[in-house]
Amino acid sequence: MPRIALVPGDGIGTEVLREARRVLEVVAGASGSSYDLVDWSHLGAERYLSEGVTITDEEFRSLADEHDAVLLGALGDPRVPGNEHAKDILLGLRFRLDLYVNFRPCTLIAPALCPLKDADPSLRLEIFRENTEGEYTGIGGSFKTGTPDEIAIEENLATRKGVERLVRAGFEYARARGRPRVTLVDKANAMRHVGGLWRRVFHEVGEEFPGIERDAMYVDAMAMDLVRRPERYSVIVAPNLFGDIVSDLAAEITGGLGLAPSANLHPGQHALFEPVHGSAPDIAGTGTANPLGAIRCVGLMLDHFGNAAGAERVNEAAVASVREGRTTPDLGGELSTAGVGDWIVERLEGA
Repeated sequence: MPRIALVPGDGIGTEVLREARRVLEVVAGASGSSYDLVDWSHLGAERYLSEGVTITDEEFRSLADEHDAVLLGALGDPRVPGNEHAKDILLGLRFRLDLYVNFRPCTLIAPALCPLKDADPSLRLEIFRENTEGEYTGIGGSFKTGTPDEIAIEENLATRKGVERLVRAGFEYARARGRPRVTLVDKANAMRHVGGLWRRVFHEVGEEFPGIERDAMYVDAMAMDLVRRPERYSVIVAPNLFGDIVSDLAAEITGGLGLAPSANLHPGQHALFEPVHGSAPDIAGTGTANPLGAIRCVGLMLDHFGNAAGAERVNEAAVASVREGRTTPDLGGELSTAGVGDWIVERLEGA
C-alpha cells in the first residue's frame, strides 16, 4: 500500500489539497486501490513563525524512507518575506531527495482558455525541467554588498550526469507515450560551456532513439515560437532556469497556472506532486481558489503508481468541469473551491 504524505502548507494550499484528497479517496475506492494518507499539516509558515522550525532532519528521513510520495498544496506566506520555510521544505526536498525531474504536462482542456487565436484544441506540451542543478544550487556570492562597488556572482552548475539523466527521461517518455519530437531549450550561443554540454549530451542520447525527431531552440526564440506555433512542439527538455520560465509560459497558453499540475521525480525512488499556482494569500479563506491543479496532481500521482485508469478518470472529470462551466470564478464559473470538489466527486461516484 503506497504511503503518501499530505502537506497542505500555506494559504490556499489547505483548501485545494482538501479537495484533492477527496478525489483521491473516491478514485482509490472505486478501483479497489488503497493508499495510506498521512497528515503533514505541521509543515508550513505557522510552525516556522511560532517555533522557528522549518523541517527537521528526522522529518526528512521519514519522508524519504517511510513514504512513497508527497502531495503538496502550496508554500509561501507574506509574514515570512524571505520564504525561509518554503525554501527549506520544498527546495530541501528537491535537493535532498534528488528529485531531478520537474515534469510539467500542459494540456489545453478547452480552446476558449487559450489566449492565442485559432488554438489547436489538441495542444499538448510536456516539459522536463532539470530540477537540481543550474542557478538554483545557490553557488556564488556577493562582495562589498550595499556599496557602489558591489559585486554579485551566481554560478550555473551543470554536470554530465545531471544533464544526461534529465535528457534521457524526456526521450524515454516520448518513446513510451508515442510523442514525435523532443526539443532542447538552451542559450548555447551565449552560454558556451554549459550550453555546449547540454547540446552534446542531447545529440548523443538522441542517437539512441532513432524514431524520435529532435531539435534545439534558444530560449528567446522558443518563447516567441511557443506563442506563434505551439502545436509544433511535444516534449521539451530544458535546464533548470529556462525550464522554469518556459513551463510557466506553456501553462499560460494552455489555460493558466490554476490548472497546472507538476511532478518532482527521482524515477524509481521518490516523488513529490504539487500544483504550480502558489499559495495565493490574497484569496486564502475566500473559498474561491481553483482546486483543479491540485486535483490533476492526483491524476499524475495515480499514473505514477500504475493506476492509469484512475488517472484517466480524474483527468476526464477535470476536463468536464471546465467544459461544462462547473468551475471557480477565475475560469468564469460560480462554484466555490469545495463546490468544484463536490461536482467532481459526484461525477466520479456516478461514473
